[in-house]
Amino acid sequence: MFGRNKIAMLVAEFLGTAFLTLVVLGVQRSTLGLPYFIALAAGLTVAFGVYTFGGVSGGQFNPALTLGLLVARRIKVAAAVLYVGVQLLGGWAAYAVYHYFVNTQVQAIHSTFSWRLLLAEALGAMIFAMGWAAAAYNRFESGKFAAVAGLSFAIGIVVASAVSVGVINPAVALGVRAWAWGTYVLGPVLGAVVGVNLYGLLFAPEEVITDAAVTTARSSRSTAVVAAKPVRSTATKKRTTTAKKRTTRR
Repeated sequence: MFGRNKIAMLVAEFLGTAFLTLVVLGVQRSTLGLPYFIALAAGLTVAFGVYTFGGVSGGQFNPALTLGLLVARRIKVAAAVLYVGVQLLGGWAAYAVYHYFVNTQVQAIHSTFSWRLLLAEALGAMIFAMGWAAAAYNRFESGKFAAVAGLSFAIGIVVASAVSVGVINPAVALGVRAWAWGTYVLGPVLGAVVGVNLYGLLFAPEEVITDAAVTTARSSRSTAVVAAKPVRSTATKKRTTTAKKRTTRR
């Protein structure tokens, strides 16, 4: 049922999310636990994860982003369910590892529902999702893709930190014990859905086939998302055909 490639995809999403959560936990609970330091560390970790695992799974590491891609029909339902599952598991595993390291109880971040908090998390997630979608739609090479994804995540955290603790990732929220449905879960999901779809509808290159899926992973190695192909114009096709005929005559 699961071949080597599919297992690699799930393990990549698990490890990428776990690394991100562990880094956020470590910085957040340290003496450097300021939003800017957290954003910098988280952004670098996302860039590392996308560069390392992007060619295998697409480098999402965020249930909100995965659901945004699902709504935009850029990822299959079965793959999205599995991705979200392993991402949440990665967040939980990171908490377990951090709890073992510090050997003390990690205090939960309690929050009551607030529209300002929800909108802050949504806006931060939207910024990240638009950056990630821009890199995917424009088919950035791995290094550039990783840089854009990491920078977008860091900017999103800084923006959200004006009101919230700047999570913008439900799996990370689970790991840092900030799991609140109305804010740190619903907020990022809404923001990512808007970000992915907004970029796809208004800013994606016209030559990209609209009903094709977008990914950083090579289609030969990933069945979760299928790479989009540019549409060649009729004039381009005619020039190609003419060139082939001239070559044949020679």
